Amino acid sequence: MYKTYIFDLDGTLLNTLNDLASSTNYALQQMGMPVRSIDEVRQFVGNGVRVLIEKAVPKGTPMDVTEQVLGIFRKHYLEHGLDTTQPYPGITDVLRRLKENGCNLAVVSNKFYAATQELCRTFFPDTIEIAIGEREDIRRKPAPDTVEEALRQLGVGKEGAVYVGDSEVDLMTARNSGLPCISVLWGFRERSFLESNGATMYAKTPQELIDSF
Repeated sequence: MYKTYIFDLDGTLLNTLNDLASSTNYALQQMGMPVRSIDEVRQFVGNGVRVLIEKAVPKGTPMDVTEQVLGIFRKHYLEHGLDTTQPYPGITDVLRRLKENGCNLAVVSNKFYAATQELCRTFFPDTIEIAIGEREDIRRKPAPDTVEEALRQLGVGKEGAVYVGDSEVDLMTARNSGLPCISVLWGFRERSFLESNGATMYAKTPQELIDSF
């Protein structure tokens, strides 16, 4: 078992897809733009909400209009980001067991900072010690900065640490941070896609985060 676990949030600990899609489509509709399917939004997430909206708006949308869509999305998501979002089955128990075993637990996300903090306070108040989201003074994933900041705040080094995520961004983040990566198979990407991006360790269920590593 590892001593320190750095988790991605969306698609790893929480199933946020429906709320992300709802806020995306609300923002698009407010601007008279066509909505996106759940599967499209699934492919758009991972690089932060700005990239999500840039991919969701019609091709050729002027940047100032995209910024308006992004603003509408942020406001709506802060008000509705908990409508249907829930931890994946088994996650809460696994985090509790890791914590009881003396592990350090943190979240690093490309979701904007306020939402990351709110979600972790709501769902994991007794287990996640540090939650870092997108903010202006730190480079977002796949840069290693958020991981390094989480380790700094935890007061630990990279030895005995592992990164856990569900996407190609997470694989790159782990690689850039010098950490091994466990790719979860219940999230937003398929195993074949993760394999093509260099994944080598997998967890089919949250329980395997404890049993297999």
